[in-house]
Amino acid sequence: MATTSNQFANSLPREMQQHTYSIMYEVEGKHWWFYGRRKIIEGFGGKICRDLGTLKPRILDVGCGTGANLQMLSQFGAAEGVDVSSEALEFCQARGLAKVKQGAAEALPYEDASFDLVTGLDVVEHLDDDVAGLREMRRVLRPGGRALLFVPAFMFLWGVQDDISHHRRRYTIRELKERLSAAGLSCERATYANITFFLPILIGRLLMRLTRIRPASENNITIGALNGILGKILGAESWWLKRMNLPFGVSIVCVARRDD
Repeated sequence: MATTSNQFANSLPREMQQHTYSIMYEVEGKHWWFYGRRKIIEGFGGKICRDLGTLKPRILDVGCGTGANLQMLSQFGAAEGVDVSSEALEFCQARGLAKVKQGAAEALPYEDASFDLVTGLDVVEHLDDDVAGLREMRRVLRPGGRALLFVPAFMFLWGVQDDISHHRRRYTIRELKERLSAAGLSCERATYANITFFLPILIGRLLMRLTRIRPASENNITIGALNGILGKILGAESWWLKRMNLPFGVSIVCVARRDD
């Protein structure tokens, strides 16, 4: 992204509403969704970095948000983060994460072929032009490098969190593979994830539509006493995902490769 201030300004409407960053910073460490998702991402990220065969791979987390995933990725190599929001980066710095930059996903402020692994964890769905963002991920990847993506699945699961987070779309695996191909990336593996809570989330979102209940953020909807249990249940999917692809789920996990 060596981006101009005008590019930043044009990107700002895609940011999550300001209050959601403070909510995210508070709940990322304890909310079952973030904990479980992080365990799944950790499983994929660890395998990718082992397969790369690089002693200390250089990792870029695009749309790093408030930094919880960036902290986790740091165990696998030299991890850096980039986000369009200056507020999000302040939360990263509060975690002690110094290697973060401001920039838009469609114009990353890094040289060509700089990274071994680029992650886009619940990021691509925010972009007006998701293929442009994926092309930028490919550009900054070294040949043979990998992109790890985590995106929301199925438009019929659209909910309050999609609205307040300014999502543009939810994907099927077929649709995501089409975007990757258009960006010049080859899909090594794609699977649905969070099959465990698919039905409760579907029912909950249907009820919210029918009752017109709109919480400030779905991140606030939890039962504190059950957070640990629910997080471990979701995180346990990491074991299954090492061995098989799931036929449906709330999200999609995808590993793509730059081949040239």
